[in-house]
Amino acid sequence: MFYNLAKIICSLLIKILFKIHVEGLENFPDKGAVIVYSNHKSWWDPIIVGCVLKRPIFFMAKIELFKIPVLSFILKKLNAFPVNRGAPDRKAIKRAIEVLNAKKVLGIFPEGTRSRDGSLKEPEPGIALLASKIKDVVLVPVAIKGEYRLLSPIIVRIGKPFQLTFDENEKLNSKELAKISKVIFEEVSKLLG
Repeated sequence: MFYNLAKIICSLLIKILFKIHVEGLENFPDKGAVIVYSNHKSWWDPIIVGCVLKRPIFFMAKIELFKIPVLSFILKKLNAFPVNRGAPDRKAIKRAIEVLNAKKVLGIFPEGTRSRDGSLKEPEPGIALLASKIKDVVLVPVAIKGEYRLLSPIIVRIGKPFQLTFDENEKLNSKELAKISKVIFEEVSKLLG
C-alpha cells in the first residue's frame, strides 16, 4: 500500500520536474527473479527506475541512509535494505538472495556510489556474485541519460533481459567475480552509447 502510494506521488513529481522518455519498457519481465541494474549519477535514479518499471523493486541502499530514523522508516516501507559499501556485507547478500528466491525484483547500482561527472565507474563484484547464486535469475540493464535540471529531458533505456550460466560446482574467486561484473555492466555502457 505505502509503496504504491509513494510510486503514484513520485511518478507525478518526476513528470512535473523532468521530461521523462522511456525506451524498451517491453523488455522488462512480468514475473520471475530479476536483477535490474543501472548507472548511478543522482539520488533521483532509484526513484526514476522505481517509477518507470511495473513491478516493485527491492533496492540495496547505502547503510548511512538507514541511520536517519525518518528516512530509514520510509526506505524500509519502500522495500529498500541497507548494504555496507566497501566491504563484503553478508547480511545484505543474504537479504538480496531472499528477494531473488521469492521471484522478486532486486535493484542494484553496481558502481556502489554516485558518479558526480556521469562517467561510468568500475562495478563492484556483488552483482556477479548474486547472479551466480540464483539459478533462474534474469539480468536487466538500465541506462539513465540526461541532466537532472528542471524540465530537462531524462532518457531511461531498458535493455534486453539476459541470463548467465555458471557451473554449480565451481566457486568463483573475487578476481573472477570482478571480471564477470565488468561484462554485466558493459550492457549499461552500450545503452548509454
